[in-house]
Formats: sequence, C-alpha cells, structure tokens
Amino acid sequence: MPHHPPPRVALTTEQLIAGVRACDRAVLGRAITLVESRAPRHRAQAAELLTALMPYTGQAWRVGITGVPGVGKSTFIDALGTRLTAAGRQVAVLAIDPSSSRTGGSILGDKTRMARLSVDPRAFVRPSPTAGTLGGVAARTRETLLICEAAGFDVVLVETVGVGQSETLVAEMTDFFLVLMLAGAGDQLQGIKRGLLELADLIAVNKADGDNLERARRAAHEYRQALRFTRPPDPDWDPPVLTCSALSEEGLPEIWAKVGEHRAARQASGAFETRRQAQALRWMWDLVDDRLRDALRRHRAVAERLPELESAVAAGTLPPTAAAERLLAAFLQG
Repeated sequence: MPHHPPPRVALTTEQLIAGVRACDRAVLGRAITLVESRAPRHRAQAAELLTALMPYTGQAWRVGITGVPGVGKSTFIDALGTRLTAAGRQVAVLAIDPSSSRTGGSILGDKTRMARLSVDPRAFVRPSPTAGTLGGVAARTRETLLICEAAGFDVVLVETVGVGQSETLVAEMTDFFLVLMLAGAGDQLQGIKRGLLELADLIAVNKADGDNLERARRAAHEYRQALRFTRPPDPDWDPPVLTCSALSEEGLPEIWAKVGEHRAARQASGAFETRRQAQALRWMWDLVDDRLRDALRRHRAVAERLPELESAVAAGTLPPTAAAERLLAAFLQG
C-alpha cells in the first residue's frame, strides 16, 4: 500500500493571524497561499485575515523593480536585499514568475537565482505564479504585500517578469519604481517603450563593470537625454539615472539613498499618503471588476448562451459588441 501523508489541518483565522504576526515562515506561507486561492470557500477567511492584519500594515518601503530580460534583476535584488538585511532591515521579495500554461505554477524558480537572500533569516523570497492574470502580475500580489508587512518586513521588493503591462500594475502598487537597463550595442533605446521611462522613479544601468563600464556610462548619458522628453511620474522628482554592478555591488548604496530621498520628499509634500490612498481605492475597484467577471462567467444563463455567441463572433457573423450586450443582458436578467 502506498503511504500518503496525512492532509494538513486547516488553520483557524486566529492561528493565521498569530503566526503571521510572529513571522512564523510556515504559517506565513500558508496565509499567502490562502489569499492567492481563487476558491470561493477560501475568500471569506482570506478577507477576515486581511481585515484583522490591516492595522499592522502600511509601514514598509514598497519598491517595484523591473528590467529587460537578461538585465540581472534577480542578481541585483539578491545583492541589494543582502545589503539591506545586513543593515538591520527585514526584506520580503515578491518575485512574479511567468506561469506554466499547463499547470499554472512558477517556472523560473527565483529562489535558485537569489542564493543569499533565500537562506537569509532576515529575508523572505516568495515566487508567485501569474496564473494568467492581466499583464503577468500575480492576482494576489497586493494581498501578499500586506501580509508581509504585517509579519514585520519593512522593505518589500516586487520583481516583475519583464517589460509589458505588468510594469504599470506594479508601479501602481509600490512607492518607488526602479527600472534596470543594459548597455548594449546599437541604439540604447531599442525595445524600450516610452511608457516604461515615464513610470521610472530611477533608472539604473546594470553590469557597469570591467570592459563594460564605459559603455554603461554612455548608456546612462543617453537615458538622461531620453528622460528630458518624457513626463516624469512625479512633478516634484526628476528621475536620476545611475550606473551599478550587482556583481561588485558598486552603485547599490547610491541607488538606495535615492529611494530614501524620494520617500522623504514625498512624505514632506503629502504626496506619499495621497498616492497610498489612491492605490487602495484602485485596488478596491480592481477586486470588484475581478469578482464581477468571475460571477458573470459562472452564471447559468451566461454559460448557456456562451458557446453559441462565441461561435458567432469567431465566425464573423456577430460583432463582439452585440455578443457582449447579449451576455450582459443574460447576466443582469438572471
């Protein structure tokens, strides 16, 4: 007879709250798994848990980090995070992975690429599958961020999968958005959307070491020129362009100093709190949209009409606008 491990006993909300507040890693992982679940039976407990933890959130430095593929995001975060924990910080890393189209699981394995942080007692690395959500951002990244704050992590780094719609969404849930760039051959701005530059609070040209140092400095100059033609995310902040090397850790203290300058300036002007409030309201409406979409897809009358309407749209015999109206009518009348 094959031996099957006994099923895990579900934790009560009180046990989850106590475990998160004590920064018990096993309970922390289970709390995050709970809020990531899309199962209706888990939603009530997840909402209860988050409501109870809210008074302990909001104090962390929330920093989004993105960059073109191959720029060395994980190496950069490993080096920066290790410096921060050495300085006494508690660092959580939410690494948003592309999902396997078959299983929905994480396929990049960020823990293996953050060798020091993944074993650092003052750090917590959580790869999070995107599960097909808009722009590659994990459906519950915001909730995970709050749980990490309630557990006592005072720096939360959110790493995105690359350049795309996910960057906008991560910029909207963090206080500071750092864009890593490379010095490559040819046009330095090739493949970089103007919109990404407009999101950046700081651009750092990574791998500025050895034979690549001078190229990195030239690239930084070109990015500074490019930023002159974009609208900065904050009218009171001109995004700096720095060079760094995640391998040698050159430039990392200067980058973190700029994060601190940005936070201090925004807190002094009141913009910091205003942004946090706007983010919370946007999050609420995102959740409303998400739940309405789920409810519509599960609705009996919608499910009955869906195959016929999808076939007609695919065949070109019915415009998508008309099909959408009919689906909504079925939902609202049901």
